[in-house]
Amino acid sequence: MTPLDPGMMALLKVMGKKTPAGAEHWPLAKQRQAWDDVCKSFRAPRPAGLRVTYLVANGVSLRLFSPETTKPVAGVIYGHGGGWVLGSPETHDDMCAEMAKGANCAVALLNYRKAPEHPFPAQLEDSFAVWQWLRTEGPAHGIDPDHLIAAGDSAGGQMSAALALHLRDLDLPQLQAMVLIYPGLGADFDSPSMQRNANAQGLSRSEMMFYLTSFLGPVGHANWQNEKALPLLANSLAGLPPAFITIAGHDPLFDDGARFHQKLRAAGIASTLRQEPALAHSYMRARHHSAVAKAGFDAIVEALRDFANVSRSS
Repeated sequence: MTPLDPGMMALLKVMGKKTPAGAEHWPLAKQRQAWDDVCKSFRAPRPAGLRVTYLVANGVSLRLFSPETTKPVAGVIYGHGGGWVLGSPETHDDMCAEMAKGANCAVALLNYRKAPEHPFPAQLEDSFAVWQWLRTEGPAHGIDPDHLIAAGDSAGGQMSAALALHLRDLDLPQLQAMVLIYPGLGADFDSPSMQRNANAQGLSRSEMMFYLTSFLGPVGHANWQNEKALPLLANSLAGLPPAFITIAGHDPLFDDGARFHQKLRAAGIASTLRQEPALAHSYMRARHHSAVAKAGFDAIVEALRDFANVSRSS
């Protein structure tokens, strides 16, 4: 196994001081505050040349990052990570701003409802509500409503795949693409990567169990058999859009992304898988502290830019 990148390791040490092993057993308010503090400590300034608008879209608040251009651009529906339990637009502001600037697209960063107060399907309902809003109101904000991309990290990766499945099943216009960043797409706690990285910093097996139980309800609940809650359960991924998936070697969720990539390819869907053997979960936060993480982040931005350019020329 490739050793962990030193820059990634340094970030994880800082994270571990504020959110140590077992933090998933803390009261929710303490967990959320600790995660907010970690993210704030790594937050970078927004790049210049962006418009940032605070909106409410069909009842869902969001933060819209738009390039300063008069031409319509592709729109990205972004679901932030945090196990469906933690995080907010504040925790992902800088990353989404850099994505919008680097890919020349508009990024709608959702403040979706959190579990366990709002379990599945609340998050899917919120992302679908924003998709509907962008289809009708996108042009007023410089967004081409026919060219929407779903993207997200960790829990947000699940939300992106779920939205694509939902649109397919409703026979509605499909997304231009999906960008899934170390996504959580299944519930196999015995997968090789879940076992190998059970005690990994950044995300552990026990933390993932806590997040999934918060998101889906107790084991045995019908949500645990719902393919939109756990997209790896889907019998077929036919009808989904092209995907870019990135996974990290020191992440329990490594196999989730790899298996979803394989299932997409088996269904005839174009999918690119990028592996980061020296990185761990949440590696985007290390992009300004690690050359390896920066290269991984740049690849995400490039994928968004490529999908956005396809949308502009089709």
